[in-house]
Amino acid sequence: MNRDDKPQASRALKVRLRTAKQRTKSSQTWLERQINDPYVRAAKAQGYRSRAAYKLKEMDDKHRFLKRGARAVDLGSAPGGWTQILVERVGANTVLGIDIQAIEPIEGAVLLVLDFMQADAPAIIVQNLNGPVNIVVSDMASPATGHRETDHMRVMALCEAALEFAIDVLEPRGTFLCKVLRGGTERSLLETLKRQFGKVVHIKPPASRADSAEMYVLAMDFRKP
Repeated sequence: MNRDDKPQASRALKVRLRTAKQRTKSSQTWLERQINDPYVRAAKAQGYRSRAAYKLKEMDDKHRFLKRGARAVDLGSAPGGWTQILVERVGANTVLGIDIQAIEPIEGAVLLVLDFMQADAPAIIVQNLNGPVNIVVSDMASPATGHRETDHMRVMALCEAALEFAIDVLEPRGTFLCKVLRGGTERSLLETLKRQFGKVVHIKPPASRADSAEMYVLAMDFRKP
């Protein structure tokens, strides 16, 4: 798949499901949205494990931060859509995906069942990549509670933990990409990013649903302490 491959909107009529007795209205709405989502259809057709793969593709198409030959770590990589894009764009055998749950094998990537917050995680990752880390990405999110402030705090806590990890393992001029929620990156996190990286931008890729509060913060040109 090259950088110009993009999902095309279908001209077919929108598919509607008949409500099954055992299906709630919310689950039916979700199913209809999935069936009619061009990114979901494209992911299935192109062999990606999730529609989220296109978010990373679109962000890299615009900012060109995935460099060939770089060593990349995908935090919370299950089911593996972002890991697949990393293998495509930085190359095989320099990509490591980690998650607390098992991931089906992805050719060209090393996959570990590992909690990145445990003390020895950085050493394990560097050892498995056979060299320094150039890129850390994270699309992690905790299960939604429906309470906006709680969900925001949980996602931001994951991003802060991912940043701490990135600072430990990244080489100078490295890149960090992480999911946040609309409502602003927490001031302390943003201050750390601006202090540690030469360039920091917020991105809302087209593949991110318009009704979703998710955004991404991209930090480039890491300044090693």
